[in-house]
Amino acid sequence: MAEVVEKVYEQVVARNRGETEFHQAVREVLDSLAPVIAKHPHYAEGALLERIVEPERQVIFRIPWVDDAGNVQVNRGFRIEFNSALGPYKGGLRFHPSVNAGIIKFLGFEQIFKNALTNQAIGGGKGGSDFDPHGRSDAEVMRFCQSFMTELSRHIGPSTDVPAGDIGVGGREIGFLFGQYKRLRNSYDAGVLTGKGLAWGGSLVRTEATGYGTVLFAQSMLATRGQSLEGKRVAVSGSGNVAIYAIEKAQQLGATPITFSDSSGYVVDEAGVDLDLLKQVKEVERGRVADYVSRRPGARLVTEGRVWDVPVDVALPCATQNELDGSSAATLLRGGCAVVAEGANMPSTPEAIEAFQAAGILYAPGKAANAGGVATSALEMEQNAGRTRWSFETAEAKLTAIMADIHDSCVAAAEEYGRPGDYVLGANAAGFTRVADVMIAHGVV
Repeated sequence: MAEVVEKVYEQVVARNRGETEFHQAVREVLDSLAPVIAKHPHYAEGALLERIVEPERQVIFRIPWVDDAGNVQVNRGFRIEFNSALGPYKGGLRFHPSVNAGIIKFLGFEQIFKNALTNQAIGGGKGGSDFDPHGRSDAEVMRFCQSFMTELSRHIGPSTDVPAGDIGVGGREIGFLFGQYKRLRNSYDAGVLTGKGLAWGGSLVRTEATGYGTVLFAQSMLATRGQSLEGKRVAVSGSGNVAIYAIEKAQQLGATPITFSDSSGYVVDEAGVDLDLLKQVKEVERGRVADYVSRRPGARLVTEGRVWDVPVDVALPCATQNELDGSSAATLLRGGCAVVAEGANMPSTPEAIEAFQAAGILYAPGKAANAGGVATSALEMEQNAGRTRWSFETAEAKLTAIMADIHDSCVAAAEEYGRPGDYVLGANAAGFTRVADVMIAHGVV
């Protein structure tokens, strides 16, 4: 069966040249599927693997807009509608200069299995643009978002494709995007976008969900060894939405997060992160981590090295893909790290994952650990469909139950295929079989 998997991977590389992140994501999933296919050979029939690695639809489009100086700017937009076997395409929009077709494909491919793990009838997709919102005025961001949605609107809908936020796309951007969609379609389809404001269809806990879910998953992993987060030192990378709320939930569970970062460096706060100050700097002022240090006695800014140089018990990579490499993994392990739960999408390189698994520590891939964000997006869609809104407590209870179910599904699948405790195999096998069974039921489409 390894030969079957290898052939599919070679076809992916040949057909998607230069898209290294996409290759990496496919490689990780396919490597996990050899024992699944060996036990259930029908999954290799009907070109099922070849179909699941090929997007159902890829949309690439031009985005012209006018900056504050009156100059016309041109960016490129993407929407990769990867797999709709389980439901409408669901996945975020990323606005960042690094965005290209390969990045969006990798994110969309990961989204297939992540969404399947939530058991909420949503397919996998992803989108975005190489536009950088940092340093742009609100008016410039609005004009860009309106131009972006002018094209995207013809490809999305509550029962077709439901985008959300991601890096560079927060509440401000979602608001501008929804306003333009409503204007173009002459329809108040609240369920067409998630991550909306509470006053116009948003869900409580959606802002916190990805970070909260990552920490809840880490807590579930620790429970398998009779431990908890109580008293643990935690390293968090990033300082955006995922990182901030991972820090918040870790503090609620008795841990001490001591780091966060942005592109200018990382902060070490041995006394524990002052969450109110961090939220003020990042969410209100849109500032840099140096602004936190300037107001926080005892905190220090480190501009050399990596956040993973700090000895901790738990590591939560919450920034971006491939931020934690083999060298950083070795440093974490030497520092006593025993748990890694990914808040970002594919933040650990293959070498880092290999090191974590060889060391026998608890390691959870992003498609399982950070699925709380999309899970709560689906809960937002459910509330929109019923024209209702749940309390914070109700939404958080549902998120907690979903994360526990994802954890248990990963554990069960890893045991079924002979690798107890392997959350990579467990997540990929559980997600894949849910999608594959439905693809088979739907025929060759």
